[in-house]
Amino acid sequence: MVSAAELVDLEHQGWKALCDSTGADFYGEMMTDDAVMTLAHGFVLDRQQVIDSLNEAPPWNTYEISQERLISAGDTAAVLVYRGAAWRGESADPEFQAWMTSVYVKKQSRWRLASYQQTPIPPGS
Repeated sequence: MVSAAELVDLEHQGWKALCDSTGADFYGEMMTDDAVMTLAHGFVLDRQQVIDSLNEAPPWNTYEISQERLISAGDTAAVLVYRGAAWRGESADPEFQAWMTSVYVKKQSRWRLASYQQTPIPPGS
C-alpha cells in the first residue's frame, strides 16, 4: 500500500526541480509515456510538451505544499491532492496558488506520474 509521505516526497522532488531548472529532466523521467498535465490556464500538455515547456520556464524561488490528501486506488495507483503555492519574486504573497491533483501509477516497482491537474485558487482564498 502506498503512503502519503512517499508521494508527497515525489511532489517535493518535482517542485525542487522546478526551482533549480531541472524540471524538464525530472518530469521527463517521472511521467508515463502517455501522461498529461492539465494546467491552470487551460493548456493540456503531453509528456514531450511538458519537457519542452519546462526547458523554457523560469525557475521558481520557493514553494509550499499543504493540506495533502491521499486517495488509494489499489496497490498500483493513487491520487494525491494538495494545496500548492509558489513564488518567483520577493513578495509575501505567492505568485501562483492552486489545488494540485497528481495521479500516480506503479510501473516496474516505481511510482510514475500519469496525470497532473491544477485548479487555481483565487487571491485571498
